[in-house]
Amino acid sequence: MTRTTTPGTPVGARGDLDVFEYALLRVVPHIERGEFINAGLLVYCRARSFLAARTHLDEDRLFALDPCADVRGVRAALRAVESVCDGGARAGQAAGDDAGRRFRWLVAPRSTVVQPGPVHTGLTADPRAESERLLDLLVR
Repeated sequence: MTRTTTPGTPVGARGDLDVFEYALLRVVPHIERGEFINAGLLVYCRARSFLAARTHLDEDRLFALDPCADVRGVRAALRAVESVCDGGARAGQAAGDDAGRRFRWLVAPRSTVVQPGPVHTGLTADPRAESERLLDLLVR
């Protein structure tokens, strides 16, 4: 039996692997119904000072849950998450915070249309490639 650290990643020699954390970004058009679609993810690797958001909004899926969904508003919220991850002036009040603090703020539970899911962990040698792999596996 092959063990995995994250979906699809075999555990091998742990030489250059670092712990990373990730959370899916969910779009919940009607909070009271509890239905959602995955529209992105956050990836944080403390050892490499890496924080990134990768997003992909499937409008057809969103409209299946809510034919009147505010796509522009959802895209703006996803861009705001990306800006906080990128840091700098676009991050607003979080601009001076380190990557870990920004990640913790972004994954805090909230009752908004764009919400973070639970935080999961894994091992990776390349957090940037891992974020793309997880986006393809869990969002697209």
